[in-house]
Amino acid sequence: MTKWVYSFGDGKAEGEASMRNLLGGKGANLAEMSNLGLPVPPGFTITTEVCTYYYQHGETYPAELAEEVKAALEQVGALTGRRFGDAEKPLLVSVRSGARASMPGMMDTVLNLGLNDATVEALAKDADDERFAYDSYRRFITMYSNVVLGVEHHAFEEALEHYKDGKGFSLDTELTADDWKQLIGTYKKIVRDEHGSDFPQKPEDQLWGAIGAVFSSWMIPRAKKYRELNQIPESWGTAVNVQAMVFGNMGDTSATGVAFTRNPSTGESALYGEFLINAQGEDVVAGIRTPQDITEKARIEAKSDKPSMEKAMPESFAELTRIYGVLEKHYRDMQDMEFTIERGKLWMLQTRNGKRTAKAALRIAVELAGEGLISKDEAILRIEPGALDQLLHPTIDPDAERKVIATGLPASPGAAVGEIVFNSEAAEAAKKAERRCILVRIETSPEDIHGMHAAEGILTTRGGMTSHAAVVARGMGKPCVSGVGSIRIDYKAQTLTVGGVTLKAGEVITVDGSTGQVIQGEVKMLQPELSGDFAALMEWADAVRTMKVRTNADTPADARAARKFGAEGIGLCRTEHMFFEGDRIVAVREMILADDAEGRRAALAKLLPYQRQDFVELFTIMSGLPVTIRLLDPPLHEFLPHTDEEVQEVVAATGVSEDKIRHRTRELSEHNPMLGFRGCRLAIAFPEIAEMQARAIFEAAVQAAKDTGAPVTPEVMVPLVFTRMEFDIVKARIDAMAKAVAEETGASFEYQVGTMIELPRAALKAGEIAETAEFFSFGTNDLTQTALGISRDDAATFLGPYTQKGILAVDPFVSIDREGVGELVKIATERGRAQRPDIKLGICGEHGGDPTSIGFCQEVGLDYVSCSPFRVPIARLAAAQAALGKGE
Repeated sequence: MTKWVYSFGDGKAEGEASMRNLLGGKGANLAEMSNLGLPVPPGFTITTEVCTYYYQHGETYPAELAEEVKAALEQVGALTGRRFGDAEKPLLVSVRSGARASMPGMMDTVLNLGLNDATVEALAKDADDERFAYDSYRRFITMYSNVVLGVEHHAFEEALEHYKDGKGFSLDTELTADDWKQLIGTYKKIVRDEHGSDFPQKPEDQLWGAIGAVFSSWMIPRAKKYRELNQIPESWGTAVNVQAMVFGNMGDTSATGVAFTRNPSTGESALYGEFLINAQGEDVVAGIRTPQDITEKARIEAKSDKPSMEKAMPESFAELTRIYGVLEKHYRDMQDMEFTIERGKLWMLQTRNGKRTAKAALRIAVELAGEGLISKDEAILRIEPGALDQLLHPTIDPDAERKVIATGLPASPGAAVGEIVFNSEAAEAAKKAERRCILVRIETSPEDIHGMHAAEGILTTRGGMTSHAAVVARGMGKPCVSGVGSIRIDYKAQTLTVGGVTLKAGEVITVDGSTGQVIQGEVKMLQPELSGDFAALMEWADAVRTMKVRTNADTPADARAARKFGAEGIGLCRTEHMFFEGDRIVAVREMILADDAEGRRAALAKLLPYQRQDFVELFTIMSGLPVTIRLLDPPLHEFLPHTDEEVQEVVAATGVSEDKIRHRTRELSEHNPMLGFRGCRLAIAFPEIAEMQARAIFEAAVQAAKDTGAPVTPEVMVPLVFTRMEFDIVKARIDAMAKAVAEETGASFEYQVGTMIELPRAALKAGEIAETAEFFSFGTNDLTQTALGISRDDAATFLGPYTQKGILAVDPFVSIDREGVGELVKIATERGRAQRPDIKLGICGEHGGDPTSIGFCQEVGLDYVSCSPFRVPIARLAAAQAALGKGE
């Protein structure tokens, strides 16, 4: 019989950390902490399998669940000396979600469950604190009504603010028990008016309402969006954790807080976090009250006049420090912990591997390896390759002039520039229009997840270092400045005001998440220094990976950046990108408009010096490393003039009549140019183009070898072939030109001629093509388009529904379609190697920088991947992880 409920508490548990798929991350870690003998309030976990059952059976529960929950509740009651619903010694519980992958703030939580008009009096008597009891009751009504009954939170907030204004209060803590009693009456009326029925008084009804709400929250839009952004499968479901309440709001000897065993922004090995005296957990993360620092060192650095936990609660601080040492050693990773102190007694409510910035992740992994807690291989596997992107982009130049208009908390490092937007919809609209923006909010909530993803950075006027904005921004790698209390935001007027300065939506600001500064206008940025922990980890990664990492580079600037990031050559140089500048475009147009080979050769002769110099620069920068140059592969219409002004420019430059230019443009116009007159088809129809490019390549190789003293072995790539005959025709021209250049210069040089496999037929005929081709490079962008019949430029309109409905697991242009495109790559690899065992195999589509696709390339046995310069470090780390067997 399936077991649906697992209990924990009193130094033992039915589960353990390895059961996170069944118990969710939170439930598994609560069980593990209990087994470690740490102070954990007793409770039980309803498994993720119940969630799956719930959605597969019309939102109903397994028949045995009710009895298992009842038995587990009684066990919690026995451990606490209380009974659920008892009018004398009531057991109150929290009900929280807990997916196997951390989804902070995405799903629903209910605290203080079990309170009603009778049990609140028992709680007041038991605690000898009437104010505390009624404060807890009003919190419960607010939270339960919002989460379970769907009553908007602001309805209660407005009633509270109106009441405080009437009494002249500014803080919630000024309200007495009688005040809360009066407000509870108001709250109940709000529930009756908004929900249409009275607030539920039976604790059993409350409990099942909350359990249902947590399971339902797995499917709410913000949770779905978070899963989509973080590739978390919907089928995983969430667990539900029901735990005895402990109270941080029982006066000045009680508190609640969030702590990390290391700094999640910098990685520094020191206890880091915030707490609030006389508060519940929601107060810390909601940004309603300004939290206090845990350590005295942090308090001094923050220039806070509020006492640290180290000073205010030294015994609890010492216990927390002991526990964090136990947890970090046990889990061998930085921990994110939630705790409550109830009248001097410390309770652990949660631990999990903490979310961290890429900079912190690197430092933590390298230092844990240095401390002997993990191996170097484990350190490599700990870093999410895509997260390195955070380190590869600019920061603010320290010498730049800054017009600082406000300073808040440095919640997530890095810097960003953009126009001000005040809501998530505006952020998404700006992103779609390719405009950089900063999302400016009083405070973010989980509903803002899509706007935060679209923005370059986030700015909030409320909230601490562990607020929603801070945690989510760090996870996304976005700069964030939080808690800028001096800024006033007017959503209606779409303005922010601070110190006499008013900025409107659309005006540009810079946020520095490393210092907390908000700067008016755009500020100069600096490129990153990739040394220290980054260099150490990359060195370890390079030592274990078996695939080379090259770059896709068409310009000297790209090639230099890629070398700095550790590229081991150029896997794709697209020569057509070199033709769109100044005089070059005119010569290309002359060539296209020419009536015969002689006219084309005359135009190409003008292009030869440009091409040769481009290649000399690339060969020199790569200094002996392999460089793959793809012959011209654009649809010809891209070069032809389209506007009247462009037509007149060509008339002036070439002397060709306007009528002839327009006639030739119509003649070359194609309905589907991506499948038209391009690639090797150009070289076959106009062999003089391939000859000019081959001459430029070989003359440049001779020149660069002479200049640098490093031999150059160019790899000439023929694009878009689907038969061996096409390849052989073009290769013959290339070989003839190599021979001619060698004779003219008296220099000997080696070179290879290969092809790009980007058509399904080429993949299937790879054995034949490999008889004469010396290398294959898989152009998976076009191979995906031609295999799936999907245009990359137009796919956005339907790929969303396809991934949402599970027809495609992910966007096939982001991560390789293993079953289709991947199968073609496998076939071509096997057939190519069977014919030519030493054939060099690589990939140069966008998939060459995608960690999941790189794992596939390792499985297939490719020699290298090639990607854009800024993705080279990502590819190096992903290749190392693939070599270590990640994902197998």
